[in-house]
Amino acid sequence: MWIDTHCHLDAAEFAGDAAGIASRAGQRGVSMIVIPAIAVDNFDTVRRLATANVNCSYALGIHPIFVPQAQESDLLQLRKTVEAAMDDARLVAIGEIGLDFFIPQLTQSPLREKQEHFYSEQLKIARDFDLPVLLHVRRSQDMILKYLRRITVRGGIAHAFNGSFQQAEEFIRRGFKLGFGGAMTFTRALQIRRLAADLPEESLVLETDAPDISPAWLHPERNSPEQLPAIGTVLAELRGVDERHIAGVTSRNAHAVLPRLAGIA
Repeated sequence: MWIDTHCHLDAAEFAGDAAGIASRAGQRGVSMIVIPAIAVDNFDTVRRLATANVNCSYALGIHPIFVPQAQESDLLQLRKTVEAAMDDARLVAIGEIGLDFFIPQLTQSPLREKQEHFYSEQLKIARDFDLPVLLHVRRSQDMILKYLRRITVRGGIAHAFNGSFQQAEEFIRRGFKLGFGGAMTFTRALQIRRLAADLPEESLVLETDAPDISPAWLHPERNSPEQLPAIGTVLAELRGVDERHIAGVTSRNAHAVLPRLAGIA
């Protein structure tokens, strides 16, 4: 069985078909899909999707790209929503949170400082509720790690990881797994493929980031969690192992870093 540790099943691209997609992914062996929130406005949506589909769970957080529109009160709303949901086994993490230094305007004052503030405050929420985090680390690995040194959380996943081996090792030392998906399937993605091939197998988890980051055979069409087994096959080929081995290893890794998955009936 496979676990998609990062899929925006609530995205508009899936409107009207989210349940069908989750079901078809399940038929292909995807036993769990983790749906991260991006803003307070979709907290209820990701929770409802996870509740309605047997192979879905969710995370709550404010995505860095949505920080410019966010209010300070949104952090309080996040804390209250997480506290109220702690008895819900399908809540498995705080996310998607982090920093995005790829979009130019987000790197300029005052938005850069606002990003860092929202990231650090959400780390504190994860720490206070002992929840792992799903991290957005686009061109921001070093600053992400800087805050993780200040605010200790129980680990999590560095989503769509594309850093250096040294950065990978520091995430791993801090209890994190590294997420690999469609980008790994492009032969020109040399660094990502080297990371996927050479990092310790116990550090790897799989994801689609659907509807984004489509694999090479689907690009530029909409991605889907139905593609996860084929993405996993590419990882198996890069590492020279059987795809069943990769399915087992990455699923165990997902359960290790997202322990609340074990409580979902």
